[in-house]
Amino acid sequence: MSPVQGAIPSPNIWHHTATYELENEAADPDGRLWSAMESRVDWSGQVVLDLGCGSGFHLPRFATTAAKVIGVEPHPGLIRLAERRLRARGTTNAEVLAGTAQAIPLPDSSVDVVQARWAYFFGRGCEPGLVELDRVLRPGGTALVIDNDGSRSTFGGWFRRGYPHLDSPEDTERFWAIRGWTIDRVDMGWRFGNRADLEAVVRIEFKPEIAEEILRHHDGVEVDYAVNLWSRRY
Repeated sequence: MSPVQGAIPSPNIWHHTATYELENEAADPDGRLWSAMESRVDWSGQVVLDLGCGSGFHLPRFATTAAKVIGVEPHPGLIRLAERRLRARGTTNAEVLAGTAQAIPLPDSSVDVVQARWAYFFGRGCEPGLVELDRVLRPGGTALVIDNDGSRSTFGGWFRRGYPHLDSPEDTERFWAIRGWTIDRVDMGWRFGNRADLEAVVRIEFKPEIAEEILRHHDGVEVDYAVNLWSRRY
């Protein structure tokens, strides 16, 4: 099966699913990002949409307190992995649907909380997805968008070198701020179980020459990694 029409290919998880699992496990080792999200919205007893859920890594955690969790993902292979994850954990209040951020397969005013973590919403160009958030969120609902902070941290410097074609951090912040979104700057961090895992993840995130330069100059299994949590109440 092919990805859903209109899907924007991911440069990492679509092609390196097992390695991206290591990246998910290494991210936010001390729970700082989750704490920042929880300070913005309580999803207990709510309907949560994880938009661009990938292999469903975050679905079970939302499902522990949410009334219902819906993952939306355009890649068929990742949908199957997400469904397998839910079955393996006995998570019965979650499901995964095929769809994109530009055409969410849900009715109007049907969800209370949306998470989009490194998925589609990278600033300029995501306006069709923002229109869909307006449609599917109930009045009083909250959207959470997590993206890299290219203005600071070790990873931020790597990110600027690896993706110079993207808008500047200042332009990206301006994009969100003028649309009424609030920023929380979070020192999330990466912490890997071993050096081989860190090296594998760096190599799926950056072009070979940049990845090798990064690895030559960075020792250990931890990385200072800052992200932006953008939130808006509807």
